[in-house]
Amino acid sequence: MHIAVIGTGYVGLVAGACLAETGNEVVCADIDSDKIALLEGGGIPIYEPGLDVLIARNLSSSRLRFSTDIPEAVRASRVIFIAVGTPPDEDGSADLQHVIEAARTIGASMDAERIVITKSTVPVGTAAKVRDAIESETDHPVHVCSNPEFLREGAAVDDFMKPDRVVLGVDSEYAADVMRDLYAPFVVSGNQILIMDIASAEITKYAANAMLATRISFMNGISGLCERTGADINMVRRGIGSDERIGRAFLYPGVGYGGSCFPKDVKALIQTMDELGADASILRAVDELNDRQKRSLLHALVARMGEDLSGTTIAVWGLSFKPNTDDMREAPSLVTIEGLLERGGRVVAHDPEAMAEAKRRFGDRIELVKDDYVALEGAGALVIHTEWNPYRRPDFARMKAAMAQPLVFDGRNLYDPQRMAEFGFEYHSVGRAATGEV
Repeated sequence: MHIAVIGTGYVGLVAGACLAETGNEVVCADIDSDKIALLEGGGIPIYEPGLDVLIARNLSSSRLRFSTDIPEAVRASRVIFIAVGTPPDEDGSADLQHVIEAARTIGASMDAERIVITKSTVPVGTAAKVRDAIESETDHPVHVCSNPEFLREGAAVDDFMKPDRVVLGVDSEYAADVMRDLYAPFVVSGNQILIMDIASAEITKYAANAMLATRISFMNGISGLCERTGADINMVRRGIGSDERIGRAFLYPGVGYGGSCFPKDVKALIQTMDELGADASILRAVDELNDRQKRSLLHALVARMGEDLSGTTIAVWGLSFKPNTDDMREAPSLVTIEGLLERGGRVVAHDPEAMAEAKRRFGDRIELVKDDYVALEGAGALVIHTEWNPYRRPDFARMKAAMAQPLVFDGRNLYDPQRMAEFGFEYHSVGRAATGEV
């Protein structure tokens, strides 16, 4: 099948590469000429495990190509995915200007019937706006579909190739048949293709992310109770996660959720619900609790070390909002680092993949080092934001020897508190009592 993907961001690149991998001829188009030149030369603008190999393989086989000529890509394709960005507007709603602009370009470029799919995360009602924008530019028939993505950064290739489910909101049997055929190679293990109306598909994406964000904020709220009562949040997590009605996923406490999806989607859903008169009070509480949780490590450190951090070196392990990505959008580390700098602290940070992004965001205001142990040298405290594998089993004796003070604030509960006390660390984590005060 001949396919165009408009937008070469995170979703567009993963979708384009994976669709090419199953034998389709795919062109990924974007107005950003620098990004297209990078991709044509074999470079990747994002870090996502396995994506570079997939793109290289399909480029060499000519099943995948990149272009700045969007009209040509439209004319060359039967199916067109819109995968452009939908950044949050000032009021928290999704900014659809790029989606509508892409739709108008598609309409103006069509020379025959087409199927157009919104892959970008968009609020309910967007497909109707996309149809209007396309039909304002053409008399050719168009079938508009909603095909929300459920990709986890760091595991996106596997998620696309082996999806739990494929959600398709369609406006015709013709579109349903074509989309079933397109996704058939991805569901050979028996996972579902769910055909539904377009509005339900659009809401499904937001509802899924909002539910997961709610579980995270709920556990972070319970962690505060545990800290005040001497309970252990890990024991509570195991206790409720063993209930099959609840399950174990997304019950890990931490320093709040970040990234390109949860914060933006929760705010956008709140805005949509408010506009339509639906009760968004639960999601508003989820969002507010998450904002507070992002400040929890900073507050704990300041409570222990004081407001004036002048002359104090603070080591930071982990900058990306989660492991296996270089994405720092809405990352809790941003909140902590800004707070440390405001109080005069010297920040020395390490991350396996997000160093370039951190340099872009902070410039010379923080020091970035390539070795995680180097970040500890002379540090009055270590703050852990991201559960990268190299941080999970460190050399504790080496850590203690490097630090000016063996004080650790762990936002991901990587270590056993008793063991940390035995090594001589004062250890603060989430939802567990502090141990080994020095």
